[in-house]
Amino acid sequence: MKQADTVNIPSFIMEGVNKTLAADMPNAGSTELEQHRKQMSKAQFMDSYLASFTGELTGAVIRDVVLHIFGMDLDNVSLLTEGKGETASAVLGREQESCPDDGSLSRNAINPQLAAYGRRMTGPEIRSMLNDLFGVNLDAISALEKAKISLFSKGQWVVKHDHDLFVVYTGAGDVDVTVYPTFYFTERTGMSGLPEDLKHALIQLGYCDKQHGDRSLYYTSPDGQAIPDAFKGQTMGAIMATIRSFYAHL
Repeated sequence: MKQADTVNIPSFIMEGVNKTLAADMPNAGSTELEQHRKQMSKAQFMDSYLASFTGELTGAVIRDVVLHIFGMDLDNVSLLTEGKGETASAVLGREQESCPDDGSLSRNAINPQLAAYGRRMTGPEIRSMLNDLFGVNLDAISALEKAKISLFSKGQWVVKHDHDLFVVYTGAGDVDVTVYPTFYFTERTGMSGLPEDLKHALIQLGYCDKQHGDRSLYYTSPDGQAIPDAFKGQTMGAIMATIRSFYAHL
């Protein structure tokens, strides 16, 4: 299980998570609840907090939850427009009475979706909506915790730890991605570039080294559109396989 880092999660979210766990595990003692909480992923933290939240679920609430648990500020993420005509029109043509403008494109994009859903959305449903609106795959981000991979996406570091081994760095609009080793990896292995087995796996996916020399590999979307989640998953899968096979001890 990919664990959530609870050090920087504010107390009001921790209280909500604890309330949900106590309700789900009524016979568990404090030690068992603590151990269970330590094993929870960021997605599970989000679900548990939202299950305890009794107020009105709004774009502002969702933005704050994502910021505090995942460290991603949706106010700094661009709204997808390609292939999302219905979503874009919902944002641009929203009715002020039901979805008042609070000055934030991200929250004003979320509010019409919440209003149109017909019932209170669950955590997985909210994460799916955010992926459709912004191209932010929070479930995939949650799975990256403890994977030893840093991720830069949507103009901000989404996952980054001191002992990560590789970096996946996506450019503006997610139309290109660069993979390169961290300084920690180089320090521990003496290798300044990607290991050969990983280079081979990424080149098979379509990566090349023409743009950035020997240290990294680069891929750009051939149609200029955002790279699809399936391809991102293949990239992460190739890196994780290399880590499991050769570098899990680092």
